Amino acid sequence: MAEQFEVNWHGHACFTVGMTKKVIIDPFLEGNPVAKIKPDSVKVDMVAVTHGHFDHVADAVKIALKNSAPLVTMVELAGILEEENKDLNAIGINLSGSTMVDGIKFTSVPAFHSSGYNGKYGGSPMGIIVTDGLKLYHAGDTGVFKDMEVIRDLNKPDISLLPIGGYFTMGIPEALYASRMLGSKYVIPMHYNTFDAIRQDPNKFVEGFKDLKGQHALLAEIEKPIMFDKNGNKL
Repeated sequence: MAEQFEVNWHGHACFTVGMTKKVIIDPFLEGNPVAKIKPDSVKVDMVAVTHGHFDHVADAVKIALKNSAPLVTMVELAGILEEENKDLNAIGINLSGSTMVDGIKFTSVPAFHSSGYNGKYGGSPMGIIVTDGLKLYHAGDTGVFKDMEVIRDLNKPDISLLPIGGYFTMGIPEALYASRMLGSKYVIPMHYNTFDAIRQDPNKFVEGFKDLKGQHALLAEIEKPIMFDKNGNKL
């Protein structure tokens, strides 16, 4: 994986990403109707979770414990998960905060959503920027918001993963607006077609990039990694 940055979609909002390490974000595999792998088969170095809703945290603890991997998430949710699982190494960060974990930088940025975990307050939802050679922004569940321009200005993500499903998050028009604000060279849609409520035609998202100069929409296929070189160009 060295010198190449991998983005592998597992369905819904779950991705494994990284260049020197493998980070799985928002693992929801068991019970996910479009997932092709099971939690027991996942081999990663780190786990990251954007918020406490089941379809983002479902398999996070199981995967973290099996791989002896740290789990990075919002500080309140980290506390809850660690209290429930004494062997878990949960690392809590908060909005605009960053932490280095074994050479990988995790930065928490706002998300316009809600967050609860089994009826408990899970802290604010967040997006996560993973820096491992390239900068990847996983927006988590979010609506569009003007401070995505701040995320662009401060972080300049090479790759952005944005929800397009609507209903629970922004839909295609909002995600296109967000793409313009973020300015990432590559944008990959997520959080769609898992359930009927978030059914979308992702090709309409791709069509919206015709007027976005220097930006490209990429449609990921489940378990077919997209690779980028160290300069951020798709291979």
